[in-house]
Amino acid sequence: MNHPVRRPALVTALALACSVALTSCTAGPATGPGRAAASPASADPASRPDLKAFYGQRLRWTDCDTEGYVCARLTVPRDYDDPGNGKTFVLPVARAEAGKPDRRIGSLVYNPGGPGAAGVQSLQEGMDEAFGRAARDRFDIVAFDPRGVGASVPALTCTASDDEAEEEASEPPVPEGVAPLHPRTEEERTAAAEGARAATEDCERHSGGLLRHVGTQDAARDLDVLRAALGERELTYLGWSYGTSLGTAYAELFPRRVRAMVLDGAIDPSLDWSQRVLSQSAGFRRSVDDYADHCAEVAGDSCPADSPDAIRALIEGLYTRAGRAPLPVSDDSSYAEYGGMDATAVLGAVSMAMYTPEDQWEPLSRALAAADAGDATALGALDEEETAPADEDPAPEETDEVTEEESGDEDHGATEDPTPVDNEDAALTAVNCLDVPHPRDLDAYWDALPRAEKTAGVYGTAGVTAELTCRGWPSGGRTPHRVDADGVVPVLVVGTTGDPSTPYEEAVSLADQFPGGMLLTYEGMGHTAYGRGGACVTEKVDAYLVGLKPVRPGATC
Repeated sequence: MNHPVRRPALVTALALACSVALTSCTAGPATGPGRAAASPASADPASRPDLKAFYGQRLRWTDCDTEGYVCARLTVPRDYDDPGNGKTFVLPVARAEAGKPDRRIGSLVYNPGGPGAAGVQSLQEGMDEAFGRAARDRFDIVAFDPRGVGASVPALTCTASDDEAEEEASEPPVPEGVAPLHPRTEEERTAAAEGARAATEDCERHSGGLLRHVGTQDAARDLDVLRAALGERELTYLGWSYGTSLGTAYAELFPRRVRAMVLDGAIDPSLDWSQRVLSQSAGFRRSVDDYADHCAEVAGDSCPADSPDAIRALIEGLYTRAGRAPLPVSDDSSYAEYGGMDATAVLGAVSMAMYTPEDQWEPLSRALAAADAGDATALGALDEEETAPADEDPAPEETDEVTEEESGDEDHGATEDPTPVDNEDAALTAVNCLDVPHPRDLDAYWDALPRAEKTAGVYGTAGVTAELTCRGWPSGGRTPHRVDADGVVPVLVVGTTGDPSTPYEEAVSLADQFPGGMLLTYEGMGHTAYGRGGACVTEKVDAYLVGLKPVRPGATC
């Protein structure tokens, strides 16, 4: 989903599409209100001698391919339990320099979402413009590709190379079957389980050595290595969508290293896999209802029907028709090789269009009308993008062990900015499956379907089915839990009342879980608020980032 940047929200986790206590801030000092006294160095995860070489790096900046940005490389250990084993990730980093360097505060690191979004690509496509002028003037805006993502070396892939594809073509195919939004029969469920198993095996076959090392806990530790390499004593951070999970993990690991943190489009870490599916699925269902209710206000004459009920009926009718046979598309559509758009593809396209009503509801409306008339080509093209191929293999299995002297050497420098790998789907699956424990027993998924249908209709049942891929995934070390970040400064959580992907209730919960957490409510539709929610959101977030100004309880835009 690496779309040209129109807003931060386009790079967020979307399970459906892939099937699918408020107190004030305190400023500055190492101790004081809202910040506990520093713990002994032995308790610091970064104090280990075997990590000294990584923490001793300094970034060597050179011009990126895109004018106006500078790029560098950061080396991090593949395995933080064994950092000296010689296996590493080399992460691309990019920076947009502060507009007023004489008043520069430091670096503001952001994550645009995902998991799986290439941060460097997003910055060079103009993501810095999503930040308010006050933030851009006072901070260098910094992005990086998380481990395994984009132009990270190595990078995840679940897709065979050309040679491997030829070899795999001779293997017995996975039995084909229907792929309904709600698998009810034994045949349908067997097909869904076999498809998920094959997807898991593809990832294990092509990236097996990486799958256990791309979780959010490790990415958060990389974020602290980046902080040190940037020369910052404390981290100033903004995360959109999945970036809130990364920020939360960082705050739990390094609570006394946070200067300021904004988490926009929050993900609640206390939810288990099924609760997450139900929360997000219900969010999409509500958003589609919002689309039907407000289409005339946003899309005008483009609306596919003349009343909210008629719009809902048209969408449901398309799901039903696509469940019987794929909706027709033109020969040049990316769905042509599959015979058209099946029900899952149609639901994914509709769900994706809920992210930014101001940009997407009008083209969605025209595409729905065309699909209803017999041509789903425009519907299938809603989330298509042009992705340039990489010039070379981006993912060698190993890189040289970093040393304190070599950490910024020419091999890892930014002499050329490579084209990021389009591996967001693989990374999204890998990180989500590793971060959140999933049951191994198939019956757990089938047992979740009735509740999912009651809560969110086909959005819920499709969401549950999408989780089947995680059934056979390697297990991570984390379990659902409430935030444990004693000593962190008050964190600002931003929630949008009509958010489809990260429902507002999760923002309320996350703000409550942080000690001294603050909640800023944006009353509107679409995913996330900063960068698309208007001047009120921008001013309050920038005042916090720049001047550490607290957001009052009950603050609403």
